[in-house]
Amino acid sequence: MKLYDYILSPSCYKVRLMAALTGVKLDIRPVDFHPGLEHRGPELLALNPAGSIPILEDGDLIFTESSAILVYLAAQAGPQWLAGDKPEEAARVQQWLSFSGRLTASLGGARLHEMLLRPGDIDALQAQGIAALRELELGLFEQAQRGKRFLAADRPTVADIACFPYVALAPDGGVSLDPYPAIRLWSRALRSLDHFIEMPGIHRLHELKAEPTVEESKA
Repeated sequence: MKLYDYILSPSCYKVRLMAALTGVKLDIRPVDFHPGLEHRGPELLALNPAGSIPILEDGDLIFTESSAILVYLAAQAGPQWLAGDKPEEAARVQQWLSFSGRLTASLGGARLHEMLLRPGDIDALQAQGIAALRELELGLFEQAQRGKRFLAADRPTVADIACFPYVALAPDGGVSLDPYPAIRLWSRALRSLDHFIEMPGIHRLHELKAEPTVEESKA
């Protein structure tokens, strides 16, 4: 499988992370996204007329949406990364895969504005990102009440991988994660997975500060 990839793209990182966690080998083809705009050149437009990355090429198959690519890679590893045989898990996976698009538009848009000076209403993007984070925090809190650490099940699924990168990189767009304890614990749970890989701005678990204890939080 060949991945057309940009190292600083959270959407591309989702694919690299999913492949690492499931043991799928990728042939990485770097793309000069910035400043070269190679994704809008004739070679890549022939693969994806939308002019976006990631693009996954597997023989005659081409996938151009990150959520679809995640599902395709997860299917190579078996049902544990998908919905299993429980209808409620299948619904939650689909719900959070859809929700991940809002994270891309809001937190991702704020990050592009701040890091690459992409035009946009930064106040509106940050406000939309905060609203999405509050929704994610509530979802994770409700899952914790059910005794589950992850978004759709008692194990990580493609839903978690779809949502994680833009959340973890929210500070790049000027949005703090400090008000969201459930999100921070979820992030640590994902970073503790076997074969987790990093990208610039997303570090391994041992490089993170420890979460404060209840007593320290009250001090």
